[in-house]
Amino acid sequence: MTPKTITALKQQKRNPQRVNVFLNGEFAFGLAKIVAAWLKVGEGLSEEKIVQLHAKDEVETAYQRGLNFLSYRSRSVAEVQRNLEKHGLSEDAIGEVLERLIDKQLLDDEKFALDWVDNRGTFRPRGRFALRVELRQKGIQDSVIEHVLKDLDEDALARRAAEKKLRQFSRLNEKEFRKKLSAYLSRRGFSYEIVTDVCKQAWKTAKHDDTIQSATDIETRI
Repeated sequence: MTPKTITALKQQKRNPQRVNVFLNGEFAFGLAKIVAAWLKVGEGLSEEKIVQLHAKDEVETAYQRGLNFLSYRSRSVAEVQRNLEKHGLSEDAIGEVLERLIDKQLLDDEKFALDWVDNRGTFRPRGRFALRVELRQKGIQDSVIEHVLKDLDEDALARRAAEKKLRQFSRLNEKEFRKKLSAYLSRRGFSYEIVTDVCKQAWKTAKHDDTIQSATDIETRI
C-alpha cells in the first residue's frame, strides 16, 4: 500500500502531552508527545510504521499510568500489573513497562515488603502470620516474604500492640482482660504462645502502672 503523508502534527488542547497526527489532510490518530517527537510534516508512513507507532504509544500510555499509580504510595510489582490490566493494555506493553519501572528502581518488591512491615510495626503491629498473608495478597513471592520476616521480633510487636489497649481494658477483671486482649492479639496474627505470654505481662503492667490507673480513674469520673 502507498504510504500516507503526514500533513499536520497538532498538540492536543485537553492534553498537551499528546499530539494529533493528520494523514493526507485528515485526522488519523493521537500519540504521546514523546512518541511523536521524531515525526515530521511531509513524512510518509507505511501501515507497518503506523502499527509500530501505536505499539510504542500503548507502552508510553501504560508507563504514564504506572507512574501515576506509584505517585500515591509505593506498590508491589503485582499491584502495578493488576492496575494496568484493568485498563485493557496488552500483555507485551505491560511487561515492557514493568521492566522499565524495575530498571529505574521505581518498583522493588523486597523494599516494598520491608517498608510494609516497618509501617505495620510502627502504626498497626501485626504478627508473622498476618504479615505473611498481607504480603501474599500484595503479590510478593514467598521467598521474599520469608527473607523480610526472618528477623521479625514478634514479642516486641505483640507488646506494642497490647500497649495500645491497656487503658481501654484496665478496668476489667483479669479473666475478661485476658480474654479481650487475647482475642485482639490473635486477630493480628500473633501465635498462641506469644499471646499468652504478652497477656500475662500486660495484666501485671495494667495493675501496677500508676499512670494507667490514674488516667483511667479520671476518665471514669468524667
